[in-house]
Amino acid sequence: MTGRTGSGVREPVSDVASIAVLRPNQIGDFVFALPALAALRETYPATRIVYLGRAWHKAFLDRRTPLVDEVVVLPPVPGVGAPPDIAVDDELIEAACAALRERRFDIACQFYGGGRHSNPFIRRIGARMTVGVRSADAEPLDRWLPYVPWHNERLRLLEAVGLIGARTADLQPLLPVLPRDRDELAAKLRLPGDRPIVVLSPGASDPRRRWPVEKFAAVADVFARKGARVVVQGGGPDELELTAAIVAAMREPAIDSGGLLSLDGLAALLQRARLVIASDSGPLQLAQALGTPAVGIFWFVNLLISGPLTSHRNRCAASLMRACPVCGRDNLRSRCEHDPSFVEDVSTEEVTELALDLWNQEESASAASELPAILR
Repeated sequence: MTGRTGSGVREPVSDVASIAVLRPNQIGDFVFALPALAALRETYPATRIVYLGRAWHKAFLDRRTPLVDEVVVLPPVPGVGAPPDIAVDDELIEAACAALRERRFDIACQFYGGGRHSNPFIRRIGARMTVGVRSADAEPLDRWLPYVPWHNERLRLLEAVGLIGARTADLQPLLPVLPRDRDELAAKLRLPGDRPIVVLSPGASDPRRRWPVEKFAAVADVFARKGARVVVQGGGPDELELTAAIVAAMREPAIDSGGLLSLDGLAALLQRARLVIASDSGPLQLAQALGTPAVGIFWFVNLLISGPLTSHRNRCAASLMRACPVCGRDNLRSRCEHDPSFVEDVSTEEVTELALDLWNQEESASAASELPAILR
């Protein structure tokens, strides 16, 4: 049964009581997996879906979505949620694999990269069938697709679960906001009840994906003058300086929420917003998964990989820059040592136009919902 299977959707596997899904990475990567998880749930409704991830998955997904029944937190595994050269406790890894083998999973889905490190790991848990993606230097799985660079990650994972007959028509499954999310937001951030909220999320793990401070500030001022309350959010310590710089560069007042919210509180803030404007990052993808109108600013390579699959509440601005503005090296297939913005040439006017389109769309929808039923 081992070997390449092609991309055609197959029939569901019989007698499947449990499925393990390996994807121990960040919030944006989890959002990319939502359509595939929805397909698994719709096709195998009575099956227990166990997500093999990180501690944040366990905390954030607790009682949040029926797409995942349980999260198992993995120890650091080289190349599987941890750097390939990290020093690890081999006995701890083997104990984790042994515990997973005892569960006798019917299917194990490898959703973590091309499989050089993750395919050997997923085979160690002893599932009846392994499914996923394989690069040229990776071990095969029982059913696998070739790993092709620059493909949309949501579609890649949907194609992978198609190998076990999983299907869905929902290209953007939504995550709910829980009472604990709203409680945290109310405790840590005072927001006006009578004004729409616009959230800016300027950070990104790769500095090359960050749109310039002065451009974020200019767009934010447009919406502040339209009566919006602007909130600039950021996560880790490296983003505190970034959020403060945007608030300082604005001519209108704004709230700096840098470092204030956990992922739970951030979900409540993004769901509360009428509009999110963000660099290509986890908060952007989380906003999309919450159904909040969002404008994303992308380097074109990342847009191919992480662009949304629906357009009603999503807009994208993209830079076609290839050469580093510092050294001139082409960064398409490998990167230089510099960290300039590769989206700096996306204009303020373009992002403002896209954001106003969503703003006006939501304003019209809100006004229509307030009309008496006889007038609709």
